[in-house]
Amino acid sequence: MSKKTLARVILLLVALGPAALAADQYLVRVPSSKIGDVVARHGLTLLRSLQGSARGFHVVLAPSGTDPRDIASDPSVQDLEEDSNVLLPEAAPDFQGQASLQVNGLGAPTALSFFGVQALGAYVEQPAGAVIALDGARNIATGAGTVAVLDTGVDPNHPVLKNSLVPGYDFTRNIPGGSEMNDLDQSTTAILDDAQSTTAILDKTQVMVLNQSTTAILDQSTTAILDRASLPGDFGHGTMVAGLVHLVAPAAKIMPVKVFTGDGAATLSQIVAGIAWAVDNGANVVSMSFSSPTGSEAMKKVIAEAIAKGVVLVAAAGNDGEQIVVYPAGYGIIGVGSTDDWLRRSSFSNYGSIVTVAAPGEGVITLYPGNNYAAGWGTSFSAPLVAGGAALLVQLGSTNQSQAAQALSQAVFIGQQLGAGELNLVMACWYGAWQRN
Repeated sequence: MSKKTLARVILLLVALGPAALAADQYLVRVPSSKIGDVVARHGLTLLRSLQGSARGFHVVLAPSGTDPRDIASDPSVQDLEEDSNVLLPEAAPDFQGQASLQVNGLGAPTALSFFGVQALGAYVEQPAGAVIALDGARNIATGAGTVAVLDTGVDPNHPVLKNSLVPGYDFTRNIPGGSEMNDLDQSTTAILDDAQSTTAILDKTQVMVLNQSTTAILDQSTTAILDRASLPGDFGHGTMVAGLVHLVAPAAKIMPVKVFTGDGAATLSQIVAGIAWAVDNGANVVSMSFSSPTGSEAMKKVIAEAIAKGVVLVAAAGNDGEQIVVYPAGYGIIGVGSTDDWLRRSSFSNYGSIVTVAAPGEGVITLYPGNNYAAGWGTSFSAPLVAGGAALLVQLGSTNQSQAAQALSQAVFIGQQLGAGELNLVMACWYGAWQRN
């Protein structure tokens, strides 16, 4: 064994730790021409070879009791890591948002025309939009290009969103599409789809809390119907994220890349494959409302390749309420923290070097499956506001990671270890237009 290989094995031991010895599914980087030999030598089962920008990465299953050090020491293996679970970030379980005050205080519900469709006025004209100077920015840009939303998928039939969607992919089933409605059985889907018409929703203002106090459905009777249905814990998350991208950049296209199940779980390999697929299929911006406390060489590699191809990547800074680094935001991309509508850092938001810029993340109004609307709390809902801002910059010619980061950092400085400060889309667009000229 060479010194270089020995050093790599030692680093692997430190990274994986004792608990990883019990795991049997791994993401390995091996030249595609040699993966067959590696599989044969170690008695592995090749589950999947990633394609496109992730070519050279393979998901393998090892026999029970296999020591990953034996695989890592193979001279053809360049990297090996556990194909671990990644979870969608949630606000702290004890977070007590003033849901009724924030949502019911928006005034009487009204239907407004929003880029060719009728939408809830509380969504179109919400306080978060005023905080980030959305109205002023719309006089400059309305978005362009394609934003890939790596999440639980989207509801492809939501009337506000459906005309803005481009084909996506479902990595939880390895099929084209990206609909999160596939996580429901037929009876639950019917209940959700038939729960409310737009008119009925606009007749209500009361709020019921769903999903660990981080999401509030904006209609009491709708929630009563949903309570009778069996919804996965994080169902709707992707539609909510896509709705906020669309709010900021309604002229941009949205690409649903489903890497999470409705219960909010994904494997590392699904995340890596999703990023690579989005880039290979024309995404200009990638929005990622998830975080992991541990890094990944595979994720780092595909992100670096995405940046090299001129793609802008945006990620949630995480909801631990701590000064820590999480990933993928920690890989030199745009990390987004959360504030309330008064420019105060949210109690759940991470802060420090992980944050490039902050955006509202408390009681943010967005879309929910089945022609419904919801309010969300968490950096999950701050990040897509910034991703939408990146799509505005695509229209203005700021089309790579560095240019977008510089433009979006033309923010309102608020301290609190929240990077450049509160997102201001007017200042970002002015800077983006200046960069082009």
